[in-house]
Amino acid sequence: MSASAASFPPPSHAGDIVAEVEALGTRIASVRAQIGRAILGQSEVIDQTLITLLSGGHVLLVGLPGLGKSKLVETLGTVLGLGSKRVQFTPDLMPADILGSEVLDEGADGRRSFRFVPGPVFTQLLMADEINRASPRTQSALLQAMQEQRVAVGGVEHPLPRPFHVLATQNPIEQEGTYPLPEAQLDRFLLEIRVRYPDLESERAMLLATTGAAETKPAQALTAEELMAAQALIRRVPVGETVLEAILKLVRGGRPETAEDADVRDHVAWGPGPRASQALMLASRARAVLDGRLVPSVEDVAALAHPILRHRMALKFSAPSGLTLAGVIDRLVERIS
Repeated sequence: MSASAASFPPPSHAGDIVAEVEALGTRIASVRAQIGRAILGQSEVIDQTLITLLSGGHVLLVGLPGLGKSKLVETLGTVLGLGSKRVQFTPDLMPADILGSEVLDEGADGRRSFRFVPGPVFTQLLMADEINRASPRTQSALLQAMQEQRVAVGGVEHPLPRPFHVLATQNPIEQEGTYPLPEAQLDRFLLEIRVRYPDLESERAMLLATTGAAETKPAQALTAEELMAAQALIRRVPVGETVLEAILKLVRGGRPETAEDADVRDHVAWGPGPRASQALMLASRARAVLDGRLVPSVEDVAALAHPILRHRMALKFSAPSGLTLAGVIDRLVERIS
């Protein structure tokens, strides 16, 4: 069987998938509308975050303080029906403060035993606020939980709730008191989403909506079980050979070892690994469904190139001053468009 044929579901199930995707599209439209009641002027951030959650991944939100990142996580917890917790990362935060620890209990009979006290990571939607202000040891503890979906304390493994998603915020690395995440840890995040200032009209609407006597509150539009069902459905969405080849060409073109572009070969320190290909495959499907389409296109791959690749690549220190990572990714996108 060819790769193209293998990427599509059997014909007998095609009609079922169409109906399921259409139903999911209706539910996601309701989710968008409810989030939009609380978060104004950040439609691209909302869409990219929903794409990540539908893909079953974790989000890294990068932006200056005060742009609504914490509000977004709080709103998502309400609208998606997920339990949520927030951890403020600081330099003195320890791994046990996130994962939990064992405490010694003494029973009525005088016997002593250890009891595990779960940390805030035992939730469905965890906001790791200013993750790059914590030490690398604490960062690694959270990122290991993200990858393995479980926590090991005292030699005993404790599974995390499902679904489990981390939305981490990061201050720009130029600010003081930050510990940049190593590239191997950044790779655990499906998308890196840049949060920017809202436009004039959105900021005006925000002022009117948030400073009055009553603030608009979003309502629940989905449940945890429905979100997991949606994530399973996304993996069944068909992907054509053209999109598959575009993903491979884009990702392999960003690696110095396999690149055709001279700037990538000479000035990129490291390129995206296989997780980038997997992220593009899932996120392209989710973006198509979010847009009301059954089949993803090359345009979906191009639209997701920056948020998926920019934290999985880095330029060498010797790269020319006029060369930027964004420019390199733009050229890679041109090659598949």
